[in-house]
Amino acid sequence: MTEITTVARPYAKAAFEHARAAGQLADWSSMLALSAAVVQDAEFHHYLARPSLSAAEQADAVIKVCGDRLDAAGRNFIATLAVHKRLGALPAVRDRFEALRAEAEGAVDVDVISAFPLDETQSRELANALGSKLSRQVNLTSSVDAGLLGGVVIRAGDTVIDASVRGKLAKLGATLNS
Repeated sequence: MTEITTVARPYAKAAFEHARAAGQLADWSSMLALSAAVVQDAEFHHYLARPSLSAAEQADAVIKVCGDRLDAAGRNFIATLAVHKRLGALPAVRDRFEALRAEAEGAVDVDVISAFPLDETQSRELANALGSKLSRQVNLTSSVDAGLLGGVVIRAGDTVIDASVRGKLAKLGATLNS
């Protein structure tokens, strides 16, 4: 995972700088999301992995599947990735691009895993509290994991807040065993 992230970082930064300069951050988000989904498709990935395909043929295949949703710069970006044998890094490029975009826009994506579904009011209050703590606009995504027993686990970038009953019991067990 670390290697793919390292490979993706300069491509994501280049795409981000180009998109920001052109005022096309949303367009590039869309293009990267589509092309990443294309290369992640199992059958298409198998097709691209054929040794008989040249880099140009791989790029053409991705570009044809994406159709007119890629502009000239997007097609050039795909071709560059193909030449450098980095098409498989597209999902990581997309993820890093989105992180750069969120940082530039003063936003942060927060994943909340709770033991029970959060209602709209709870989600809004949690997003507001996290927004003031992180000094950013919070884009909250929630999911349910009944194994938590109670509480929540919050992930915002590299920050993880484990306020779950399972997490607290694990800490207590570690303390008692040491």
